[in-house]
Amino acid sequence: MKKQKGFSLIELLIVVAIILIIAAIAIPNLLKSKMAANESSAVGSLRTVNTGEVTYASSCPNIGYSSTLVELNAGANCTAGTGIIDSVLAAGTKSGYTFTYAAAQAGTLYATYTNQALPVVYQTTGNRSFFTDQTGVIRYALVGSAAPTVASSPLQ
Repeated sequence: MKKQKGFSLIELLIVVAIILIIAAIAIPNLLKSKMAANESSAVGSLRTVNTGEVTYASSCPNIGYSSTLVELNAGANCTAGTGIIDSVLAAGTKSGYTFTYAAAQAGTLYATYTNQALPVVYQTTGNRSFFTDQTGVIRYALVGSAAPTVASSPLQ
């Protein structure tokens, strides 16, 4: 009798089953890692905006803080403010988070600002939302609870 080379159907099914079991274990961890990376990116982006605002306010003392995130990239009101942050962050969405920026005027200067980072899809792109203002403190709140504000927990 001639012996055939190759694998039997049972052997192939066992290998496929083992691969599926490994995938079932690995995929949830991969999603958690991606969510943690998105949250870290959001915090880093808020730090970038805080640093950019200090730079903008010192370079453009007759304006104060920028009026929008786009202004930190375009520098339309003050040429020294051109290119402080990248165009992706200036557009308001980066790494699964949406950034909501608001500046308040006191007389002719923009004296305060707030910036909030909310996940685009809760529990897919992030579990926490973040908040910062001109104080430079970044605060967070679990999404589903109240949006983060000055009264939220500071990020440690």
